[in-house]
Amino acid sequence: MILREILLRDKPGAFLTTSPKGTVPVIDTGAEIIEESRDVMIWALAQNDPACWLNMPDSGHALIDECDGPFKKALDHTKYAVRYPDVDIAVERAKAMAFLATLDARLSETEFLLGQRRTLADMAILPFVRQFANTDRNWFDAQGLAAVARWLDAFLESADFAAIMTKYPPWQEGQDAVLFP
Repeated sequence: MILREILLRDKPGAFLTTSPKGTVPVIDTGAEIIEESRDVMIWALAQNDPACWLNMPDSGHALIDECDGPFKKALDHTKYAVRYPDVDIAVERAKAMAFLATLDARLSETEFLLGQRRTLADMAILPFVRQFANTDRNWFDAQGLAAVARWLDAFLESADFAAIMTKYPPWQEGQDAVLFP
């Protein structure tokens, strides 16, 4: 598989031909185009899932749905507040905090969202919690979400996180291929 790092403010035409939505991640398997993050994760894990992340109860999918819906909307309204001048940031933060309180209650009882091992739910939700926390980390840390903060920080300090955060130069037509993984 060939990796192409896309600079979202300067999307190449070839990328937009593959993904008219212009969103990332996207995978062209040769047989289909996969444009939704969860679908990309499920496809990749169907190829190789050594930690059995796909093996989770339906409640994990319900948590991902809640993250992808109300939490993601509140995150976007908070992170990109200049795009939503009529939206009250405090109200949006409160909406996000309702979801985070649910996660905190779960994580107060277990190391991960669904028990004592990571699942797809953890890995699908963590990046969005990271984005929300990074909109104002000092504010986030003051919210009393000790279990969520522990879970997030353990991920951010992990070798797995360091490995996936490799920076690549933005792809340009004609450059040498970067193979993934």
